[in-house]
Parts: sequence; structure tokens; C-alpha cells
Amino acid sequence: MLARILVVIFSIITLSTSLSIQSFAQEEITLHSEAALLMDGKTGQVLYEEQGHKQMYPASITKIVTGIMALEMADPEERVTISKKSTEVEGTSVYLLEDEEVSLQRLVQGLMINSGNDAGHAIAEHIADSEEEFSEKMNEFVRKKTNVENTNFTNPHGLFNENHYTTAYDMAEITRYALRNDDFRNIVSTKEMEWNGEGWETDIYNHNRMLWRYEGAFGVKNGFVQMSGFTLVTAAERDGHELIAVVLKSGTAEQSYQDTEKLLDYGYKAYDQETLPEGKEFSSEEGTLFYAPHEIKFSLKKGAEPGFNVEDEEKGLLKIKDGNDEIYEVYLPKRNKESLKKEKEGLETESAERELKYSDWTKWPSSSKAG
Repeated sequence: MLARILVVIFSIITLSTSLSIQSFAQEEITLHSEAALLMDGKTGQVLYEEQGHKQMYPASITKIVTGIMALEMADPEERVTISKKSTEVEGTSVYLLEDEEVSLQRLVQGLMINSGNDAGHAIAEHIADSEEEFSEKMNEFVRKKTNVENTNFTNPHGLFNENHYTTAYDMAEITRYALRNDDFRNIVSTKEMEWNGEGWETDIYNHNRMLWRYEGAFGVKNGFVQMSGFTLVTAAERDGHELIAVVLKSGTAEQSYQDTEKLLDYGYKAYDQETLPEGKEFSSEEGTLFYAPHEIKFSLKKGAEPGFNVEDEEKGLLKIKDGNDEIYEVYLPKRNKESLKKEKEGLETESAERELKYSDWTKWPSSSKAG
């Protein structure tokens, strides 16, 4: 047992020394926005924030919630009949006509790409009969799926209401959840598309200019109403490192873009993405071994060496620290005889499958091999 513990300790030391050894002096970030937050899109680590938990008015970034709810709570191919009320919603529109039939997928595209308030209202009526009922479902949805606590929605599109509010942190968490959905990711990353509606035939262009301005940006949504100022949620990915930036109440659209670029630049300049390999073992103080069941990625400041500590003997809570600061935590399964047996059986099955595929291939005619 002692030998195995020493092996684990040596492995942890080896991992630590293999991480980035570049030094980085944290720079001052001056932002125009009243609230801002930068989050690791995979782990939820907060890498930077200014008033990240202050309640603010979101404007059209509200549609992130409406969009993901539509894709998860109904079939995107369902046909939606547009009501007169939907055609009368004020603000940005995709010019839906009363009694027009549109697929739910199409409405989400109009909602997220062209910021159509009419599309948002039509989605709400389709899923919940009314905006009021849909708003209740929105609040239930975000609390259940993301555990956010400082958000309350009163409509599906973000038009101003004093009881319609969120925080930079909550919007980052909501976005992190939404981006797990591939259809959502594809829609918010669409720069332009044809729109062939009964009332409007044109090419629509994504209102989020970060898709053109920032390398690696693939979404998500911008917004504006007078009381909220300019709001913007942006997701970007470079070399597999995904970041989410949220800025609230900027004075102009350009300032929201500039602030977002500063946040993302800071994230990629100040942090590396580190990986605990699948199968990596960690020992608790009592000597119980735990292991990573899959690759575990996390953000770490450049030049920092992480510390690892299993703090829950029963649940295997691994806490990762940068010096004295805890930066991430994850639960790990125990490395017991049963897990070793399953792993061995899995490896043997995989090996047998590879051998079967190879043996079958070698029996094919030579012309088949050439393809």
C-alpha cells in the first residue's frame, strides 16, 4: 500500500511540473461595462469578474434561455401557427404574419440570429400558451438546470420590465448549460442565412458582431434596451479552451465589443487549459485511491503549479488549488477491486473487438483493401 501511495504522489509531482512554467503578471483591465464576468466554458471556473453578482437588466440576451428551452422542451420540427399577438410585439422582428406556419427550429433561428421578438413570443405561446406562463417556466428551467439564484424573467425576449433581471454570473452559467446542446451551438454560430417567410424574404445576418471580430468566437447573443444599455454574451474557443464572456450595461455597442475582447484576451493570455488524464489516481489522507474516469480539463494561471487534495473520503471530492486558492473541484470514483475488474474487462473487450475487426479485414479480397 505504501508503495502505491508513493507512486501516486510521484505522479502528482510529475503532473505539476509538466504544467506551464511561463510567468504572468496580472494586468489591469479597464472596462466600460457596469458588470462583467469571464468563465471557463467547461468547468464554470470564474476567471475574472466585476460586479458579477449584481442584478442587472439583460435585454435580448434573455433569448438564450428561450432558445435552449424551445430546443429541449419540444420537437424542433413541430409546426407553429403564428398568432396575431406575436405579430404585434414591439422591437426587432422577423416579420411573421398572422396564421403563418413556421417550424420551431426556424423560429429559434430567427430569435437567435436576427433577434426576432415576434419569434420569441411565438415560441412562448407554442410551449406554454402565453408569455406569462412561459416566463414561469423560464424561471423554473434555469433554476433546475443551472442552480442560478439571482435571475427572474417576465418575458421571452428581454423587453424591459423592472422585475426582469439577471446577473453576469447567472448568464454565464445559463450559457454554459445551453452550449451543451449541439443544435443551439450551431444556430448561435451562424453568421448569415436565407430567410424565406411569408412576410419577409431576405438574407439575415447575426446581430452579434463578435463572430466576425474575434478569432474563435462562435456565439452567443447581444442585446439592447434603454434601461439595460448594451449587453453581450460571447463564447469563444481556441485549441479546445472554451471561454464565456458576459458584459452588462455598456454605453455603446462598440464598448460592449471592446470589453468582451479585453476579457477574452485576458483569459487566453493569463490562463492555460490543463488536463488530468483518464485513469489518473489520487490518494486521500486515509490512503484510499480515487481515479479520473475520463479526461478532466480545468483552467490554471500560467506559471502556477496546482495542488490536489481529496477532502471527502466517501464521495471522493478532489479539490484543485492554485496556492491557497481553490480553483476547481470534482468528484472521483474509488479505485477498488470492482472498478479494476471492470476496467480490465473493458480493455479486454476493446482488444477483442480490435482483433475481430483486423481478422475480418485480412480475410477480405485484396481489391477491397485498396478501397
